[in-house]
Amino acid sequence: MDNHCEMPKQNASPPEIQRVLSNSKTIAIVGLSNNPDRDSYRVADYLRQQGYQIIPVNPNASEILGAKCYSNLREVPDKVDIVNIFRKPDAIPDIVDASIEIGAKVVWMQSGIAHNVAADKARTAGLKVVMSRCIMVEHRNSCAA
Repeated sequence: MDNHCEMPKQNASPPEIQRVLSNSKTIAIVGLSNNPDRDSYRVADYLRQQGYQIIPVNPNASEILGAKCYSNLREVPDKVDIVNIFRKPDAIPDIVDASIEIGAKVVWMQSGIAHNVAADKARTAGLKVVMSRCIMVEHRNSCAA
């Protein structure tokens, strides 16, 4: 199990991040907790309030924030624009593979999460990649700009 912290070798630029946020509607959140004290819950709730469709991905819950929960990305029946990841680095390669399989447009790894090999694979498959950035903070910054 490899949970070491990497630094992103390449990342989306602020204008690219702004385009991703403004052109996306549906965000699957992998590792979304049903605990309101967790960052994933607060971020998901914020995004929902901003008008995004939130799809929780957590095998230990049936519903979070009023939305049906899925055990994994491959079970999600809806089209997904962004896969937002709240998982340890060793889980990232499989999540990236699933993101590619379901035709997601963006893989977004939350603050402190980066996996350069998986990011390169996602980019090669045509996905945008954001690493080690909080989607809520970036959204607030893009709205303030």
